Formats: sequence, C-alpha cells, structure tokens
Amino acid sequence: MKAATRRIAVGAVATALTAGLAGCSGATGSTTVNKGAPAVKKPAAAPKSAVRLIGDGSTAFTGVQPGLPKPERLKPGQQPPQFVVFSWDGAGEDSQKLFSRFRKVAKKYDATMTYFLSGVYLLPEAKAGLYLPPQHSAGRSDIGFNDTQGIKDTVRELRGAWQEGNEVGTHFNGHFCGKDGGVGRWSVAEWLSEIRQAKSFVKNWKSNAGLESEQPLPFDYDKELIGGRTPCLEGRPNFLRAASQLGFRYDTSGINDQVWPKKELGLWDLSMQLVPVPGRSFETLSMDYNFMVNQSGTVKGDPSQREYWGDQMRNGLVQAFDRAYKGNRAPLIIGNHFESWNGGTYMRAIEETIATVCVKRDVKCVSFRQLADWLDAQDPQVLAKMRTLEVGQAPKGGWAAFLAAQPAAPAASPAVRRAGQH
Repeated sequence: MKAATRRIAVGAVATALTAGLAGCSGATGSTTVNKGAPAVKKPAAAPKSAVRLIGDGSTAFTGVQPGLPKPERLKPGQQPPQFVVFSWDGAGEDSQKLFSRFRKVAKKYDATMTYFLSGVYLLPEAKAGLYLPPQHSAGRSDIGFNDTQGIKDTVRELRGAWQEGNEVGTHFNGHFCGKDGGVGRWSVAEWLSEIRQAKSFVKNWKSNAGLESEQPLPFDYDKELIGGRTPCLEGRPNFLRAASQLGFRYDTSGINDQVWPKKELGLWDLSMQLVPVPGRSFETLSMDYNFMVNQSGTVKGDPSQREYWGDQMRNGLVQAFDRAYKGNRAPLIIGNHFESWNGGTYMRAIEETIATVCVKRDVKCVSFRQLADWLDAQDPQVLAKMRTLEVGQAPKGGWAAFLAAQPAAPAASPAVRRAGQH
C-alpha cells in the first residue's frame, strides 16, 4: 500500500538527555639477559591496536573498529537478509541509565545500534557560550547542556558502545524546532556551521570540561561521523546539501514506507518509516515519540493505559517487521529516545521488540553504518529491482527466480561486427 493512499498520523520528534567515559592501553619493551653478556634491550613489540591521540586527546585513532562485519554481495537468486536498525536520538547517559541498559540488551541479542549524540551533551553549562547556534544567541540550547559527571558518564558509554561495534552518529546540538529559528529554516551554510560545532564539542570535550586526565573516545570523529537525524525531522533539504559537501553517507531524517532505500544527493535515504498502530486505522512513524503523541498526547498519561500503550507500540513494530520479513525484506528503521514517558512503557516495548525480532533466522540487527556498508556492496541493478517491491510485497515466484542471474546478451557474430564497422 502506497503512502499517498494511507491515513497517516505523524508527530514531531523531540529529545532531551544528559551524559560519561573509559580507557586505552599501550605496550612496553622487554629486556633479555644472556649469561656473561651485557643486557640487550629488544625493540618493543608493535601493540595490537596502536593508540594515536588526536588534538587535545579527547579522541584517538585506535585502529579498525571491533565487531564490524565485512559486507557481502548477494549471490544470484539469494534472498536478502532482513535488516533492522534500532537508533537513539540525543544519546547520553543520565540518572535513568538507559544508555548502559540498552548496551546490555544489544549484547544479549547480538545486535548493534546507532547512537545519535547531541554535541551539547559533551559541553559543560559553564562553557555554553562556546556554542553559536544558527539564528539564536550564543549559549542558547533547547535541550540545555551538561555537567562534569554527566559528560564522564556519556563518554564512558560512547567508548564502550563503539568498542562493541555500535555507531556514533549525530543529532547535532541545540535541538531547535518550529518557526522561531528552527532547523527547518536553516541555510546550507548554517547547517555546515552546526555540524562543524557538533564535531568540535566531541573533539574537545576534555579541554572544555577540564577532564584532561580522562581516557579518550577511541575513534577519529571526522571519520566516524557519516550520518545523522535532524531534530524533529525538520530541515532535511538543506541538511542533505550540507551533508553531501561533507561526505556523509546516509541520512535518516525523512518519512518513507518500508521499501528498499535509494540514494539522494549521494547519501542513502534511510528515512523513518510508517508502521501499523494496532487497533487504529492509521499508521505512524516508527518512533516512541510518535506512538506517545497518538496515544496519550502527553508524557504523563493515564497510568491504567500505560501497559496497553507499550504493548501497542511493540505489536505495531513487530507487525511492521513481519510484513517485511515475509514480504519485500526492506530494512526496518526504528528510532527512539532515552526517556521514561508514560512510566517507561516505550522502553519496555523496544526491549521486547529487540528480543522478538533479532533472534530470528536471517535477521541482522545492525547500525546505519553497517546497513550503508551492505548497500554499497550490492549490485545497483539488484537493488533497483528490489525497489520495485512495495510494502509487504513478496517477489512473485520467490527470491530465487526474482533475483536469478540475468543471461548475458549474445555477442554479435564476426560478420555482424564487420558490417557495423566504418
């Protein structure tokens, strides 16, 4: 069913959080002593993962990210895997400890995820003036800033998450939505400034927070950062233009159906998707916020309804999964916030969804980076053919026939080739 013919209920996207960190090790030389001979110092063995600090040491190059699978091209007639991406807007660790909770959930079910970091979560309140938000006064942020302990906690979680194979993307900085200087009105140049500042706060958190003795984030953020999600899903056209200039590889700020993605301005369009709302006649975005808006309309709804609302979200996401898994196998994109809306019912819904879908055969719960890697490894003609399948539509005759190798065009005979020569 195409989006144009469906009744849709979509809410804006909001976010707010606070944030932490962890350590690296090196190698030392060894000394060998021969009897009757002076001690000879042998060269130090090369460390398994050389650590090269970057800038003030807030980030570091530590080698290839652990846990990244090598993408493989589909063989002729091979059914594609079912990808599911769980992602988190404004990821940070606060007193709710949801970042650390879902790291454990991911490891339990052999999943990796994408954490979209808000740069201001690594900037202390005392240094708020360093942030120069487009169309706003210096030091303004609609989600605030952080404190020293929050920065330590968030950096700790980011380090561990990356070392476990997860991705660190960006949710930018001040989270401005709506008409009053909202991101929907920003120019390409303003987006470039916002992205540059988001990177800067990650690359200089030690100096900004006075935490010089702490261990670095174990990645080069200029290379790690390849995609993001805009606040409230606004401002996408000019963000895409800016992201294209910076070499980003994907965007997940749009609204789409559960169909195979394509590129726009050189970036994979991995937009949020419309999914069922069980018991209702419309679909909504695959995000906790949107279910909440269409259920209670407030983060503190009727306690007697909270269990039902969580079940409804979980069942809607599982229905969306099932129609892809049994149908066109399009990746399922799910977005969330580390929040406790309606008593935390949406966090339960997400955890139960992960437990239900990530254990199934041929299912890969991955980060956006891993999905983009896999898409880049495929034959463009094969992806184009898969894009002809609509929501929930399984290929007629099965995958083996649908993606069978196409016979090569017969070569022209020598006589024909000579006839065509001039």
